[in-house]
Amino acid sequence: MDTTTDPRPLLARAAQQLARLIAAVPAGRYDDPTPCEDFDVRALVGHLTGGAHAFAAIGETGRVAGRITPPEGVPDDGWAAAFDAARARLAAAWADDARLDMPVTVPWGALSGRDYLFSGCVMEMAAHAWDLSRALGDPFPLDEELGACALEWAQRIMPAERRGEGVPFGPVRPAPEGADVYGRLAAWLGREV
Repeated sequence: MDTTTDPRPLLARAAQQLARLIAAVPAGRYDDPTPCEDFDVRALVGHLTGGAHAFAAIGETGRVAGRITPPEGVPDDGWAAAFDAARARLAAAWADDARLDMPVTVPWGALSGRDYLFSGCVMEMAAHAWDLSRALGDPFPLDEELGACALEWAQRIMPAERRGEGVPFGPVRPAPEGADVYGRLAAWLGREV
């Protein structure tokens, strides 16, 4: 994908896809496991909501404020609204075109806001959309263009040899033959597909 393009439409689609998945979580399924070993459904939704706030803070300040922390005290039936508020903040934080060219410092280096949105936000949201979708039994098809963009960026910033201590992704795993782009993304990021 041409990184001179505006990533915000893809970011909005990624956030909308997650909002749709979060709204689809049935009552009683928040304790279910996900392919992301660190998270059950509740913890994953909390991570996604906290992540949207953290991505917004980077847009507001140009730097990482700390670890992603989920908001506290959100009841299971309140996660859809909590995520909607976080994605509204995220959109507002990056609405100014000048933000796309501002320098952003993240754990994997210094880059433009534009590249951060592609390599951090869109990639993270697409990867976790697959996790949540799988946990819910794949309630609807995922956006293939988002998945392709995320896979391209994952391969660029997370090469296979860059795994191990301090890297939040496991070793690259083989994707099954015929895996869709999200399955290939998940395998690239160390998930068992």
